[in-house]
Amino acid sequence: MSKKPYYITTAIAYTSGKPHIGNTYEIVLADAIARFKRKQGYDVRFQTGTDEHGQKIELKAQEAGVTPKEFVDGVAGEIKRIWDLMNTSYDKFIRTTDTDHERMVQKIFKKLYDQGDIYKGYYEGLYCTPCESFFTESQLVDGKCPDCGRPVGKAKEEAYFFKMSKYADRLIEHINTHPEFIQPESRKNEMMNNFLLPGLQDLCVSRTSFSWGIPVDFDPKHVTYVWLDALTNYITGLGYDADGNHGELYKKYWPADLHLIGKDIIRFHTIYWPIFLMALDIPLPKQVFGHPWLLQGDGKMSKSKGNVIYADDLADLFGVDAVRYFVLHEMPFENDGVITWELLVERMNSDLANTLGNLVNRTISMSNKYFGGVVANGGVTDGYDKDLMDVALDTKGNVIARMDRLRVADAITEIFNLFKRCNKYIDETTPWLLAKDPGQKDRLSTVLYNLVESITIGASLLAPFMPETAERIFAQLNSSERSMDELEIFGLYESGKKVIEKPEILFARLDMKEVIDKVDAMYASRKAPEAEEASGENDDKADVIDIEPKEEITFEDFGKMQFQVGEIIACEAVKKSRKLLCSQVKIGSQVKQIVSGIKAHYTPEEMVGKKVMVLVNLKPAKLAGVLSEGMLLCAEDADGNLALVTPEKDMPAGAEIC
Repeated sequence: MSKKPYYITTAIAYTSGKPHIGNTYEIVLADAIARFKRKQGYDVRFQTGTDEHGQKIELKAQEAGVTPKEFVDGVAGEIKRIWDLMNTSYDKFIRTTDTDHERMVQKIFKKLYDQGDIYKGYYEGLYCTPCESFFTESQLVDGKCPDCGRPVGKAKEEAYFFKMSKYADRLIEHINTHPEFIQPESRKNEMMNNFLLPGLQDLCVSRTSFSWGIPVDFDPKHVTYVWLDALTNYITGLGYDADGNHGELYKKYWPADLHLIGKDIIRFHTIYWPIFLMALDIPLPKQVFGHPWLLQGDGKMSKSKGNVIYADDLADLFGVDAVRYFVLHEMPFENDGVITWELLVERMNSDLANTLGNLVNRTISMSNKYFGGVVANGGVTDGYDKDLMDVALDTKGNVIARMDRLRVADAITEIFNLFKRCNKYIDETTPWLLAKDPGQKDRLSTVLYNLVESITIGASLLAPFMPETAERIFAQLNSSERSMDELEIFGLYESGKKVIEKPEILFARLDMKEVIDKVDAMYASRKAPEAEEASGENDDKADVIDIEPKEEITFEDFGKMQFQVGEIIACEAVKKSRKLLCSQVKIGSQVKQIVSGIKAHYTPEEMVGKKVMVLVNLKPAKLAGVLSEGMLLCAEDADGNLALVTPEKDMPAGAEIC
């Protein structure tokens, strides 16, 4: 009987730089799901890769003094190295500079043009270079890109457009009739209410202002807009052919079972991508899961601060499987997760070293001490045994139920609940006391057998999440990974086998101070070359930033804007928003409520008492449902770090800025 196919993809990583741990989380999550599906008996196809075109890449290559292809070759190699370091079992690593992908994107573009879905026109609007996206004024947040929070600039150029509205109603119907299509539920509501129901604008699908992209073969001065290029990797990587001569992999695995992506690009995957597929007359993916972000607990990761956390740094300090455990277990289903060095050490010591590592070590040590390493079922049971067995046998079903809903963190918790139950079983049965009574020898043997059997069951379920750790456990217990069917039976460990003579420490307990000292040294070494580069000895522009100039205004235009000093007297986070703070700002005898996208840079407590510069007569608007009656002025560096603009000297609230 042939296995049921299962096709899972990650978003392809943008080759603008080395991925930090938040980027790496996605590939580890996808790998855990892929491994678990294989364990369930599916024929899994797991694809990942790199997104390598666009204006941002062209600019970064110019800054580095290399060609765009040389630049992306280096970054793509680094991304693949980290994916491999994290022990991810992908079947295909696609690059959008692959010749077969580029050729097929050209054929897809031509097909959509020939059937009237793409037409030529002019685009004039607001463009975010880092996100490679155009936005309308109403979609901006505080006048900035709603996705990354950076400034946008006006752009006008000849371009090809895709008729999005032609398929909008059909997509709305699909989403309404397929509730599982967009997960979590909150992502679906966001797409429907913010984009689909208000009405879709036609989408710009080509550019002429830069050249690093796939040329439109029938109009070579145009290059394909990055999202039409990038999104099609999910089918070109399987051998899709716009002429209908599809490869065997496409026939077998499409439609995709799961597109796993970050929540910041869910719009592209749940609106643009399905509409492209409808136009190509091919089935839509079964599910798109927009996972939350992994954020650094002590502030935004920034290369200029030298505090970016990379997967290889973490692996050097804690080991690959410990990193896999942390990012999988600490990420909530829907809300953002937090990573801190303190939390990493705490989880390492409590969950991995104590709950799991100590359990395996104690079990093997007692087997060697009392029975020369031989594990045999003595056949003497009591009430504690049944409860342990029930937990061990129930764990498989509990894990599957969580994984079916993509609640990976909860699935891992179920496995560790079994390990915790094993530790409790040791306390209940007190093997060290049984060993003192020769008449309890068979009972002691049974207890140790039950522990080895339960640990083997737990390790078999742990294997998709922590594959190296599971293998180390099997090697020490002289057991092997169980199939899903075998996990329904308690007692498959062959009675009379011997465990390893000297147990290996799976996870050593860590000293917090020693870890922090290593981290500080790591950050210091990372900052040193950056500080030298920024010293300005060989670069007159080291401490300046050039931004795209806006069109000139008259003094009369400037005179329409009213700037005053304000004093923040109260501040709180805006509920259901990851970046907004709501401040009560005293300006003269008035108090204005102002909402600002600065939550990543200031806590509400830090805001209170600050004297700030305020644009007072900005037309009130609602942000995330909260009324904002002005704008706080901020400065932004090249890494997106914000700082409130404050008066040099102490000035009274209400003082005019002129």
